[in-house]
Amino acid sequence: MRAWFACSGAALLARDRADTVGRLASAQQALGFTASPGQEEAWQAEVAALQEAVREQAGQDWTIALEFDLLRLEKRIDAVVLTDRAILCLEFKAGAPSLAMLAEAEDYALDLRDFHAGSRHHAIVPVLVAGTGGFTPPAQPWLLPKHPTDPLVCGPTALGALIAWVQATIPSPSLPIDGDAWLAAPYRPVPSIIEAATMLYARNGVADIAAARADATNLTRTAAAIAAHVAAARAEAAKTVIFVTGVPGAGKTLCGLNAVFGPARQEGAAFLTGNMPLVAVLRAALARDAVARGDCGRDEAERRARAKLQNVHRFLEDCALDPYRVPPERLIVFDEAQRAWDEAKAKVGTQNKPSRLTMSEPAHTLEIMGRHQGWAVVIALIGNGQEINTGEAGLAEWGAVLDRLPGWRAAAAPRVLTATEPTQRLAPAARDWLRLDEGLDLAVPMRSVRESVGADWVDAVLAHDAAAARAVAARAGALPYLVTRDLEALRAALRHYARGQRRAGIVRSAGARRLRAEGLGVEVHTKDVPDWFLNRWPDIRASDALETAATEYACQGLELDVVGLAWGGDFLRRDAAWAARSFVGHRWQNANKDYDFIRNTYRVLLTRARYETVIWVPRGSAPDDAFHDATRPAAEMDAVAAYLLSCGARALAPLPAPVAVPSALLL
Repeated sequence: MRAWFACSGAALLARDRADTVGRLASAQQALGFTASPGQEEAWQAEVAALQEAVREQAGQDWTIALEFDLLRLEKRIDAVVLTDRAILCLEFKAGAPSLAMLAEAEDYALDLRDFHAGSRHHAIVPVLVAGTGGFTPPAQPWLLPKHPTDPLVCGPTALGALIAWVQATIPSPSLPIDGDAWLAAPYRPVPSIIEAATMLYARNGVADIAAARADATNLTRTAAAIAAHVAAARAEAAKTVIFVTGVPGAGKTLCGLNAVFGPARQEGAAFLTGNMPLVAVLRAALARDAVARGDCGRDEAERRARAKLQNVHRFLEDCALDPYRVPPERLIVFDEAQRAWDEAKAKVGTQNKPSRLTMSEPAHTLEIMGRHQGWAVVIALIGNGQEINTGEAGLAEWGAVLDRLPGWRAAAAPRVLTATEPTQRLAPAARDWLRLDEGLDLAVPMRSVRESVGADWVDAVLAHDAAAARAVAARAGALPYLVTRDLEALRAALRHYARGQRRAGIVRSAGARRLRAEGLGVEVHTKDVPDWFLNRWPDIRASDALETAATEYACQGLELDVVGLAWGGDFLRRDAAWAARSFVGHRWQNANKDYDFIRNTYRVLLTRARYETVIWVPRGSAPDDAFHDATRPAAEMDAVAAYLLSCGARALAPLPAPVAVPSALLL
């Protein structure tokens, strides 16, 4: 049972109110939460309103659950009322109602729908109890209620009238709600990577944030496999590379963070990545959360976050400068290890910073960690099909280094020996230093909350296999990929699908240079990426302002609840196949040598959403336009849209008009 206290409606009426409040206070103390000023007074008012509503509506047979825990960022629903036909998700607030409060109540209802097994097949009604007003039914009757419904609002004294209206409006279910079964049903959230990092940093284990679907148990299996190999390295004073492979969105980053923030943190551990937007966002999220929890001040929080989340290139350079320096970390996670620089790229560095490296990054990594006396572990996270830049060494370079460097051993799933592309094979055949472990492969996508076929569909689409893509779409039922040709329709759809506190945003390829002419030219600057991912509207820097678009460099490794993908002219259809281009000067040029990188860019962009992805394919410029633009022919864009629809993507249908918000909430 996840509720701090639960009982029948009859028991709620029979119990002394002070005793019920006392039980809540006792549960709060037992769980280690600090009581806030006025909390008991708020509970007194909440229980009084619930008792009155139960008495008015003869709800003795209802089930009342108070302080129902939602694991995502330690959220709790103030109260859940189970009638015979509906689940009412109640959020109590002392002040006047607001849009933000309404979104919070709706978000709790969405969490129940998506992650609570006992709620998926019953009507869920989000309710905000705030202010002193009465209850006014929606101007638009619920002919076909959404799941969950649109949120309702009332003051405490009108809660009974609100429930009476719900009871009269919601159709009678074929199977009444069983309160005991509902309380016992599992709640298994799939947190976003930002939520997961925050919870793990606060010492929640990966097992506590297991997937909502039964087919995603491989996350805990892989976490356990990593822990076993780390334990063996420690016990045997061995040096080990643990390769963790997986499809996009399967939880590789989560497993890496779990290793860093788990027991190894006591002996020195760090998460290393060259993905600086990911580092910036996670550092900011961890620091903000630590300050909010009262752990420390902002400066100290930022220092701790920097120690745990580091730029891999700077880590290697700093250690390479002093060949006798032993790093403080005995365990490091090398994120997107297949993208580690080869020797040529490592020596050149970047345009902004000349390199001090003399070998490939895999070679430097093992040399540096090999300086430890006793055990050391490198956890190499391998993303399949996500190489988006030149100079990336691939898995083969790691194998070549292990071949010539004695004293190291490795563990990996069998797929590291069977990859189609030679550069993505650890070795051409089995090696004495390699132990194969199926548990180190994450084959089930977790990013998508409601289905797991998105990665398969994207693979088929990018492989020119429309028949296979249609088969995947048919298996999914309602494939969460939609197509529109209108930019304003895209924005409207993102706002429509991003209910509650779900986050929406627009992404695009960095090479989609002619989107500027279509009305979407501004991309998110590197320095603004944390604000884009963490802030919320009405902050215009936030993703859900829908004013700027994040490129593959800004969003790789991160995710949004709902994504709008702006398709560019850098990847289009020709002769029943994809063609890659780059925009140079004032025209497009073939980019065949970069085909794999551009294809993988769209793989990254197509797999950023936890819920729906709405693909906007611009209409382009028609030949008879008064100012025809030859850099964006309409026929090219028509071909892309037609192909996506032929693959099973759904055409975006006209959306219902937004629900009218009570005028009191607009204040």
